[in-house]
Amino acid sequence: MKYISTRGSAPALNFEDVLLTGLASDGGLYVPETLPVFSQAEIADMASMNYVELAERIVAPFVDDCIAQDDLRTILQATYAEFRHDAVAPLTQVAHNQWVLELFHGPTLAFKDFALQLLGRLLDYVLERKHRKVAIMGATSGDTGSAAIEGCRHCDNIDIFILHPYQRVSDVQRRQMTTVVGDNIHNLAVQGNFDDCQAMVKASFNDKAFLPEGRSLVAVNSINWARIMAQIVYYFYAAVALGAPGRPSVFSVPTGNFGDIFAGYLAAQMGLPVERLIIATNRNDVLHRVMTTSTYGRQALSHTLSPSMDITVSSNFERLLFDLYDRDGATIAQMMQRFETGDVSFSDSAMARARRLFSSQCVSDEQTCAQIASTWENCEYLLDPHSAIGLKAAFDSGLSARYPVITLATAHPAKFPDAIQQAGLSQAVELPLHLRDLFQREERYEVLPNELGAVQAFMAANLNA
Repeated sequence: MKYISTRGSAPALNFEDVLLTGLASDGGLYVPETLPVFSQAEIADMASMNYVELAERIVAPFVDDCIAQDDLRTILQATYAEFRHDAVAPLTQVAHNQWVLELFHGPTLAFKDFALQLLGRLLDYVLERKHRKVAIMGATSGDTGSAAIEGCRHCDNIDIFILHPYQRVSDVQRRQMTTVVGDNIHNLAVQGNFDDCQAMVKASFNDKAFLPEGRSLVAVNSINWARIMAQIVYYFYAAVALGAPGRPSVFSVPTGNFGDIFAGYLAAQMGLPVERLIIATNRNDVLHRVMTTSTYGRQALSHTLSPSMDITVSSNFERLLFDLYDRDGATIAQMMQRFETGDVSFSDSAMARARRLFSSQCVSDEQTCAQIASTWENCEYLLDPHSAIGLKAAFDSGLSARYPVITLATAHPAKFPDAIQQAGLSQAVELPLHLRDLFQREERYEVLPNELGAVQAFMAANLNA
């Protein structure tokens, strides 16, 4: 299995090198040169597999000969043993033909655990073999940071630096990052927004001169291919539980950065019968505007009740564009260069291909609260605001009841008590037992100005591993 850049001029890499590289040298994102494709009979056989068995079946072709099969199985077993539910990703029915895929049973109560618990173990495995030390740099709008820290904190060969927008994540999200103790863990509260943090990460990967010689920089954001790979698994897991391949499924995905829903797109390309992928956005609706106007453009960031989706530049959308433009890296490179200074319009043929599988919905804070309240009233099921956006989009999709509609529940409601209160619900939402004392734990983080130089200087001065 080889991986190529969406911008066409970076060298092809194997899985091990892609894992350690993140952003391609030409500024593009790595994608598989070819995808494994499963037959309908093979997909039917997946219904008998538990989550770890299915993950091994899906992931093995992507890692190819870089990780021995027995070692991969051990890594996957250790990864999903950390989850608090035996099903790992259980389904709950909330209405006729409407299902919620619960992706919040990992250590940090968010879907990011599926990928980042695995990513940390894969990095540990590869770095030990190579006798290398790396620095991890990531930006988070809320959930990525805590999941990355939890997944990587035990690795002796990693220093991890996580940037989050100062005072713009929930208290629970912040404390899940800043209360983890370790000499190799550094939380940086940047006096800007998530897009500023993400821009610093991209700039640092494009110019690593601030790091000492021999020290590599590794991405944990969804630009790292291994994260997308891990998320493909739960699309297969949910679909076969509800009748695939005998009937197609619809997935509604609350998304800002497009990584999670891109994994669903890949599942469809790998043979899974998917009728529709619904892009569910909040007021920061860059992806909804792409689908409805064929134009990719920036707008001012709005702060919402669903902060993990408060994003105006959708990094992973480039991976889909690469396919929509017949994998023409030069065209994508030119397009992304134009996007740096203005809006980009897409061709009718490219958008027609996108709309065959994707549709979109934009959900306001008021609609989010109404969905939280009505779901509780109708079936006493409590949604976090991101998952509520996904379910609202699912209800509004107008698709035939012949297809099961699966909303990805991306976070535990206890992470967003303010949204629950604004929805008019008075009951306390308790954290799970392993986080019950979160607000008694001591925090540790640095507040830094919204300046790339300040962030890079801090990183260079605090490398330990």
